[in-house]
Amino acid sequence: MAFVVLFSTMSFTVNMHYCGDTLVETAIFQEAKGCGMEMEKPSNEGCSITKKNCCDDEQLAFEGQDELQLQVDKITFEQQVFITSFVYTYMNLFEGLDNNGSFYEKYKPPLVIRRLYKIDETYLI
Repeated sequence: MAFVVLFSTMSFTVNMHYCGDTLVETAIFQEAKGCGMEMEKPSNEGCSITKKNCCDDEQLAFEGQDELQLQVDKITFEQQVFITSFVYTYMNLFEGLDNNGSFYEKYKPPLVIRRLYKIDETYLI
């Protein structure tokens, strides 16, 4: 239950760096470094044509739940009975036996008069 609460309230971002249409790098919790082919900003003095950058950065943000609703003070009587019976049963579930004696101490095996398996055998000649 603790893991469910932890992962439902945790927020994180995924940064991806594309070079053309190919995914080059993915980073979680930090910024993607890139492939080293980023274009520098050229000066636009006297030139009206600019070249498009082939690299692209994309960022996905996953927001976690901000508020948890714990309403322990509004437990009905039936829920209290269920919780107490569950805890009592679970605590007594793993108690072992005090004496680990054998139940077959007073048992006497039957006396063997004949070999019963020899009576019912058939032989092919």
